[in-house]
Amino acid sequence: MAIHNDRGKAGEKAAIQFLQEKGYEILDENWTFGKAEVDIVALHSNTIIFIEVKTRSSVAFGMPEDFVSLAKQRQLELASQAYIEIMDHQGEIRFDVIAVLLTKNNTFNINHIEDAFWPYT
Repeated sequence: MAIHNDRGKAGEKAAIQFLQEKGYEILDENWTFGKAEVDIVALHSNTIIFIEVKTRSSVAFGMPEDFVSLAKQRQLELASQAYIEIMDHQGEIRFDVIAVLLTKNNTFNINHIEDAFWPYT
């Protein structure tokens, strides 16, 4: 596996631990629908949260959260619609981004951005 893939998986693992410590229930990891993938699907206060995790080892080209493109947001929206239908969820939903920055001493700085964006439909 490429180094950037290993870094991404480590960032997702750190994000899951971070969320669990905040009282979130992890429903799914790397949930896919067609070509769309949601890194983490969590439940918190009766709200299903679809979470994109971006991990970087440097901010030289921008902050990790800057890499959640409009196209990625649309893919998350598509996947979320399928998830909601499959799970017959009638409550609130939210789209979050967790930006993970790997420091030089191999620790993670985590920035949890709640309500990072809204669906376009």
